[in-house]
Amino acid sequence: MAKINVVDLGGNTVGELELADEVFGVEVNEALLWEAVKHYRAALRQGTAATKNKKLVSGSGKKLWKQKGTGRARVGSVRSPIWRHGGTVHGPQPRSYEYQFPRKKLLGALSSALASKLADGKLTVVSTLEATEPKTKLYRKMLDTLDAKKTALLVESGQKLSDNLFYGSRNLDGVELVLSSEVHPYDLLRYEHAIFSQAAIEALQETLKKNVSKRKLDAQKEAA
Repeated sequence: MAKINVVDLGGNTVGELELADEVFGVEVNEALLWEAVKHYRAALRQGTAATKNKKLVSGSGKKLWKQKGTGRARVGSVRSPIWRHGGTVHGPQPRSYEYQFPRKKLLGALSSALASKLADGKLTVVSTLEATEPKTKLYRKMLDTLDAKKTALLVESGQKLSDNLFYGSRNLDGVELVLSSEVHPYDLLRYEHAIFSQAAIEALQETLKKNVSKRKLDAQKEAA
């Protein structure tokens, strides 16, 4: 079982945390990560592209000339799609690009993302992310100390973020703060460094271990 040092906001080692092999020791599944990122980015699409059909374009609906006897092609309206300035047929309409993604696959991708971060040495666990004051300069100094000078993902546990953590980190460029229950594989791949509070990594690890156990149980049932 792998272990990782737990440090304080000053970068000093204050403890050690055991990492579950079934979560952090898995082989990185790049195909699964790609699927998770594709699903996440699809949900971000606005889907507001739209064209005007025959009903929506300007123009009278009156028949331009009689059906027979003129020698010309029959036509019913100036808004016909085959006419210039007419309506568009089968054009894009407002829609949602979001689709369902199995929870088991999402948690599996999360395990791969965490294992990748650990292998790259870009995963840090701190005893707490809570600073004494809600000041940006304190968190900037903390990130520099932890060698997270470019982009960083801060992950905290609980149901609500504390004021000191939220207001102190929100104005930092290239830094995002999320709860452990909301972290996504896309977040871990998007930011260079991932910094978890000890409580957050323990909670997330427990959730992922349950997912692995459930998958094994389902596989045993299918085999039987």
